[in-house]
Amino acid sequence: MTTSARSDDRVAVWDLPTRLFHWGLVLLVISAVLSRNWGDSLLVWHMINGYALLVLLVFRILWGIVGSSTARFSSFVCGPGAVIAYLRGALRGEHQLSVGHNPAGGWSVLAMLAVLTLQGVTGLFASDDILVKGPLAFLVSERSVALLSTLHRWGILLLLGLVMFHLGAIALYLSKGDNLILPMITGRKQRAQLPPNTPAITPRSHGLALAMLALAALLVWLGIAFWKW
Repeated sequence: MTTSARSDDRVAVWDLPTRLFHWGLVLLVISAVLSRNWGDSLLVWHMINGYALLVLLVFRILWGIVGSSTARFSSFVCGPGAVIAYLRGALRGEHQLSVGHNPAGGWSVLAMLAVLTLQGVTGLFASDDILVKGPLAFLVSERSVALLSTLHRWGILLLLGLVMFHLGAIALYLSKGDNLILPMITGRKQRAQLPPNTPAITPRSHGLALAMLALAALLVWLGIAFWKW
């Protein structure tokens, strides 16, 4: 088989910014857990990690609005009816093909983003009751700090639960011959993994992605700096 023929068997489904976001998020979550449990006593790296996480999350929200076709929320966030139909099909053993996120996967993505945002925001107000307080803890009462700190601590368990669910779903699809990891690395899927006559994604420029990342960083900085001033 020639190189061009092999190339024709694959279709672009994930753009580079979405893939970099995905793997960047994985690294930051791992780093957040490690720096919280085994980092310095003042949690400096953990807090920097939290700022970076918030920037990535804001970027993903922006990219979900203006990004490439499969990255947009409108392409994978379906109503309850579509999700229920998909799950019923899955229970019957049907292998339902999708270009990007499937209907159930789309909502799992939203759940992951929501929990991570909860972690990032509560971390701004959290305290370890010894040395460290979040940069915005001074804005709320000690009772609120205690509540938000509890939410921040328990949120990691919810996050780990979602991660395990995510990994379980990947393993299930892998057992059916549908590798979800490789396309998130290469950006492409085999045509056999896609619905018939699936076109490639409609990409947006990398320059736009960089602009959205810069805007995300600015919004996070302004959001924190405004209250600190």
